[in-house]
Amino acid sequence: EVQLVESGGGSVQGGGSLRLSCQASGVSFDDYAIGWFRQAPGKDLEGVSCFTPTDGKTYYADSVKGRFTLSSDKAKNMMFLQMNSLQPEDSAVYHCAADWGFCGGILAMKDGGASVDYKGQGTQVIVSS
Repeated sequence: EVQLVESGGGSVQGGGSLRLSCQASGVSFDDYAIGWFRQAPGKDLEGVSCFTPTDGKTYYADSVKGRFTLSSDKAKNMMFLQMNSLQPEDSAVYHCAADWGFCGGILAMKDGGASVDYKGQGTQVIVSS
């Protein structure tokens, strides 16, 4: 059984930082693209960042580039999202996700992410101005 469990969300003032964690089980980081997406109230799902094992590259949405960093610890099957210089528009529920081979599904999050193999329940991030 595949499980993705997020932690690390919370409330922070604008300009602050948070580090989200995702504990994965049942998926291999060698086979699955791993990443994060978010959903803000009243907005579509947004792919935030993703790592593709096929080419070893990490991708970021333009809205977070230069502020967020995705990393992983393969030995512990954990994934992290370091979020710096947080802004109120970053407030959302953040979910980790895993998709076979490629990042396209996680970054696009079309149709509510229906094509993405596995998604966690999410952790809330609130950024105040």
